[in-house]
Amino acid sequence: MPKQPARGKSKVKPALKHSESLQALDEIDRQILQLLQENSRITSTELARQVNLSTPGLQKRLKKLETTGVIGRYVTLMNREALGLDLLCFAQVTLAHHQPECVGEFCHQVTELPEVLECHHLTGDFDYLLKVVVANHQHLEQLLSEKITKIPGVDRIRTNIVLNEIKTSTSLPLKSVH
Repeated sequence: MPKQPARGKSKVKPALKHSESLQALDEIDRQILQLLQENSRITSTELARQVNLSTPGLQKRLKKLETTGVIGRYVTLMNREALGLDLLCFAQVTLAHHQPECVGEFCHQVTELPEVLECHHLTGDFDYLLKVVVANHQHLEQLLSEKITKIPGVDRIRTNIVLNEIKTSTSLPLKSVH
């Protein structure tokens, strides 16, 4: 189970365990990562065959990619609409105060909300951008009025409902990583 940030402390995404690992990626590592992004259920034998490695050689590379933090985890992507989560929204949140306790409490409470898929701390006109999925307008209203606005320090929320997803991807552009 992932460790939650302590109340009063802002959660900061950790850096790679070995920052030099980005420079250490070779073409085979990139091929492995690309194939895993396309199908994380590919067997080790098939993955090794496609990148011209032995299975033990592939396992060694995978272990290195995992321990250096390049591969963070393996997940299953689901179709939200097939599960009845028809509304995708973005909520722009502005805090009234920016003391560490207020920011930490906001971060802690937002991470506890299953409807919040992503939370990003930003520069600009608002403090946080939340990617939210809900079943319908009533669910959205309940999330905003009964949960998010009740988080201490929340000053303003602007919500945008997505009409059409033009592009959605979880694949990173590995060819542009040098």
